[in-house]
Amino acid sequence: MKPIRKAVFPVAGLGTRFLPATKAIPKEMLPVVDRPLIQYAVDEAREAGIEQMIFVTGRGKSAIEDHFDVAFELEKTMSERGKDLSVLEPTRLGPGACAYVRQQEPLGLGHAIWCARDIVGDEPFAIFLPDEFMHGSPGCMKQMVDAYARVGGNLISVLEVAREQVSSYGVIAPGARDGALTEVTGLVEKPAVDAAPSNLIISGRYILQPEVMRVLEGQEKGAGGEIQLTDAMATMIGNQPFHAVTFDGARYDCGSKAGYIQANLAVALERPDMADEVRAFAVDLLK
Repeated sequence: MKPIRKAVFPVAGLGTRFLPATKAIPKEMLPVVDRPLIQYAVDEAREAGIEQMIFVTGRGKSAIEDHFDVAFELEKTMSERGKDLSVLEPTRLGPGACAYVRQQEPLGLGHAIWCARDIVGDEPFAIFLPDEFMHGSPGCMKQMVDAYARVGGNLISVLEVAREQVSSYGVIAPGARDGALTEVTGLVEKPAVDAAPSNLIISGRYILQPEVMRVLEGQEKGAGGEIQLTDAMATMIGNQPFHAVTFDGARYDCGSKAGYIQANLAVALERPDMADEVRAFAVDLLK
């Protein structure tokens, strides 16, 4: 069983739901308190033992590359002023530890993943959707890598939601369950509430075998006229082991404004340097 050494981050989206904030700033660079969303995802990948970060970018996303580069002028100025540089340490990805490839057309998540095929090569790999903010300890991907060591194959993270919410998500058809691990017997993208096979939704983290790239190579367009990763994964069920890991933690949809605000509040209330002040403000605001 090959280890999970590489992770793909599809970050080419335009972030139209957050305009005008995302007119000049990638949505993945929006901060949750004082770290951008993409930094949280990379930190989660590192915790899981992943060594190489592959960013599938688009036009106007150079801020992501700059964020993970050395900022010579900034660091020189901070050093001369006696400032602590340790705050910048997580933003440094060393030589060979990151790669960037462009998705020239907005043809869907499946297409974005396929754009990274030559860098992924013949290895299993992880996928992170950065605006799915997965908050917990250990992180979501660490929980998945631990499960992968037990069962191998393909894994997706899932969460239980209210039945009336399933039509907004990809949903699994569950098989046998073993604690947080559930066998996946089918996948449905945004089913009608009365047709959904479960209330377990796919939540933005994946471990997939390299064969998915061959499936995506000839994948037809699906929902929304896009090449759907869910459709490609569905064709692999029955040919390879496929499981879901129910994440032990909280998930915030930072692709939505309400979810983004919730993530900021949740993280702020856990920070010793600001929790009391933020809590007092929130209580006063709700009076």
